[in-house]
Amino acid sequence: MALFWLSDEAWTAIEPHLPKNQPGARRVDDRRVISGIIHVLKVGSRWCDCPADYGPSTTIYNRFNRWSRRGFWLQLLAALVDAGVVTKSTAIDSTYIKIQRAAFGAKGGARRKRSGDPGAAGPQRSMRSPTLSAVPMR
Repeated sequence: MALFWLSDEAWTAIEPHLPKNQPGARRVDDRRVISGIIHVLKVGSRWCDCPADYGPSTTIYNRFNRWSRRGFWLQLLAALVDAGVVTKSTAIDSTYIKIQRAAFGAKGGARRKRSGDPGAAGPQRSMRSPTLSAVPMR
């Protein structure tokens, strides 16, 4: 699968908006990490399955969560829209439908339930057919 990398134009638009002078360990390359985050979001894979070319998957996951809480991604999108790199649009894709657990035959699912009316279910299965009982047996 092809890896995603931010273009020079996109990087120039978002670089001024990146947080600076953060305490802690030396930061890894922001461009590489952001490219990894976008790759995981585009592909729809798990964070731990992020290719090693982007850096450690825990760094990519932690950076996404931290910046999400700070509202960084909204600022990043606004900067890319203002620079004309992307258009602001929304797409909704719901590929699943929530159903009840019993709908597929799990516990309490697709089993026959007896009706309150004894004649509603039809004749009992253990009885002989009336046509067979009329035929004399030899």
